[in-house]
Amino acid sequence: MLYDLNLEINYTYASPANSGIHALRLMPATIPGEQKLLAGQVHVKPGPSERHDRVDFFTNAVTDVTFRKAHSELVFTLKARVDRTATPEEFDISPALPSLAREVSAIQCLGPNEPVHFLSASPRLPSDPAFAVYAEEHVSSDMSVIAAVETIGRALHEDLTFDPDATTVDTPAIEAFERRQGVCQDFSHIMIACLRSLGVPAGYVSGFLRTIPPKGQPRLEGADAMHAWVRAWCGIEVGWIEYDPTNALRVGQDHIVVARGRDYGDVAPVKGVLRTAGGQTTGHKVDVIPR
Repeated sequence: MLYDLNLEINYTYASPANSGIHALRLMPATIPGEQKLLAGQVHVKPGPSERHDRVDFFTNAVTDVTFRKAHSELVFTLKARVDRTATPEEFDISPALPSLAREVSAIQCLGPNEPVHFLSASPRLPSDPAFAVYAEEHVSSDMSVIAAVETIGRALHEDLTFDPDATTVDTPAIEAFERRQGVCQDFSHIMIACLRSLGVPAGYVSGFLRTIPPKGQPRLEGADAMHAWVRAWCGIEVGWIEYDPTNALRVGQDHIVVARGRDYGDVAPVKGVLRTAGGQTTGHKVDVIPR
């Protein structure tokens, strides 16, 4: 399926910012067998003093921009075309939960895609017993890893309410969990914490979700902005699968991957510092257009 993507993120400052450095993770990924970036450009307005494109540890595309002149507004835009391939669900040949630790320990590589990086607490996801209690209430020890992932995802979809006004980008996952409210970032962080408490390596995926649903199907939550979902390592034979707890479904052709990491901090679309005074306002527009 071909998609045209249009994204705009804008910031307006109460007082001009006289300098700033930002890292942008906006460009969709190329993933062999799943997704191919056919064309893409990231535009920055006003033009930065310096710009550098690189790849981070988790192989995400990053654009670094530096500003040395005063500016009252920043606008980041993305235009891209992506070919997303449907990934059929495989037979469940994942091990039972108690056997997963042995399979994780058998992997000696420390490459960016290896499960060892996604097993422990991460900067935005400290461990909390509440996640373990919730996870253990919903799974049994004889479950396969895939069954456990899907069970936790469905349970969170039932128990949490999607509410764009309930949290902010800085709300801790445990706070959103206690409220049982939040957005896709919160759903994903909570699910990751629950899976890690079970010994399942899990990470965070940022991307886009098809805006216009197929005929006769409901519109999915989170389609008007960048979306987030979860990837979980389900053993040596299966590898990684991806699950969207906000919509209680396995990730497929409607999900377009931008970046992968341990939590939101690794994949934030815009991350940086600037020198200014007073407040700021921000806007976010997304169009995902099937061709």
